[in-house]
Amino acid sequence: MHFLVLQHDPGTHPAAFTPLIEAAGHHITTIQLDAGAALPPLDGVDALWVMGGAQDVFEEDRFPWLVAEKVFIREAVLDRGLPYFGICLGHQLLADALGGRCDYGGAETGVCEVMPLPDAELFDGMAAPFPVAQWHGVQVTDLPPGARLTARSEACPVQGMRVGARAFSVQSHPEVLPGTITHWAQLPSAAALLDRAFGPGGAAVFEAQVGAHAEIFAANVRRLFDNWCRAAGIPSAPARPASTEQPT
Repeated sequence: MHFLVLQHDPGTHPAAFTPLIEAAGHHITTIQLDAGAALPPLDGVDALWVMGGAQDVFEEDRFPWLVAEKVFIREAVLDRGLPYFGICLGHQLLADALGGRCDYGGAETGVCEVMPLPDAELFDGMAAPFPVAQWHGVQVTDLPPGARLTARSEACPVQGMRVGARAFSVQSHPEVLPGTITHWAQLPSAAALLDRAFGPGGAAVFEAQVGAHAEIFAANVRRLFDNWCRAAGIPSAPARPASTEQPT
């Protein structure tokens, strides 16, 4: 199947999800919106993934392409019913595009615990609560019409939501791998934010937290992908070839 991935800077890609998507036999097309790439037609797209980014969801004056992106998300989710997975900014964009509201607050930086709600199938097989990487200063404050809350944390009440049968999003960064934070912190403004959060050398502190949780992060990203695929009706593993053996 064809996965369309919307990115908002080069570093915020599907990361740990990428080998899972590819191993399942799916094709990924990436659109780098912050670099001026145009949104393609949705014809032929089987799933839409929208990643994080340094932009705030309501900064349309600074980043005019956010306007078109929200229209695109609305068409994909509401008009076409495409499977959707949003991470961090992609979570906030889903809420904003469908009539919810986001605002500053609920800030979390580092590895924090998230509590899945009962019957939140995206988190089946995961501990309650489970640890996950967080890096945000904006949160969803009002769910869009028809959305269901799927997870919360102490600082941020809307950690996950589901819209309809096949659209899911999370405020956290389940995609991070060892080395991801170090890569993000190559941007001076990002490194400065981490220094404010953790003190001097903040990127190394956050990176050490990710490394200490690498095993559970890897297990959880596998579960998230499998659970999302099951709910969205998308294969999470290659199809087995039909047997050519004749019965005896």
